[in-house]
Amino acid sequence: MPRFEQGNVVKTGSPTSDELLCEAAGLRWLAEAEGSGGIRIARVREASRERLVEERIETGAPTRAAARRIGASLARMHAAGAPWWGCPPPETPDSAAGIGRALTPWASRDAASSWGAFFAEYRMMYYVRLLRDDGSFGHREAELLERVASRVAAGEFDAPQPVLVREAGVPCARLHGDLWAGNVLYLADANAPTSGALIDPMAYGGHAETDLAMLQLFGYPFLEDVLAGYDEASPLADGWRERVGLHQLAPLLLHCVLFGGGYIPETLAVARHYA
Repeated sequence: MPRFEQGNVVKTGSPTSDELLCEAAGLRWLAEAEGSGGIRIARVREASRERLVEERIETGAPTRAAARRIGASLARMHAAGAPWWGCPPPETPDSAAGIGRALTPWASRDAASSWGAFFAEYRMMYYVRLLRDDGSFGHREAELLERVASRVAAGEFDAPQPVLVREAGVPCARLHGDLWAGNVLYLADANAPTSGALIDPMAYGGHAETDLAMLQLFGYPFLEDVLAGYDEASPLADGWRERVGLHQLAPLLLHCVLFGGGYIPETLAVARHYA
């Protein structure tokens, strides 16, 4: 568990794990977008395999106006772009194969030429195989997810990135990667340019709709205002609301791996909608 130390947040890790270095690399990569209006990112003070020190963000009460500014600043962070689907932040150690406790995998530069091909293999089937191998998924469950993944890989759900990402001319969006409510903070200074800050990323190159779907999975204060602020700054592609559940399959499958059977019924219900 993190602890507070002289106004900073301190996390400790294993001398054999790259997880803290991956998190630090993600924070620094996302922070590069601040100069073009991207959301504020917690500053890295110190980073090693065994210790990560980052600034402690002073939080405040949510407001609708702040929520809209958060949405707009998320849009500009996404537009900072990434060079390929599933890419790691540039400062990621060469020894790191992925991020997080379940080793969410990176993808090599030539692994996938489209969102569907990337998402099906690296954000769906990777976890389906783990769940099948440990017995959490039987034949029926695995077959359902495989059917959805096949449709995704074939490009049936591919959609344009939001406008700012497309206008930036980048291959894909720069994602936080774990954008649930606990990692999107309202700032104590409600008049700050972005009104929010991000912590604890699992950053990679992907589709902007995946980050927004994660934010909607467990709820967020003034969520509709965040989405409205985003859509005003960088209009989303037609039909994006119908794709929310599809993008949520990535965190749902990861939660099945990390936390067990409690998430399996919800995951299967979502999958059936896209089968």
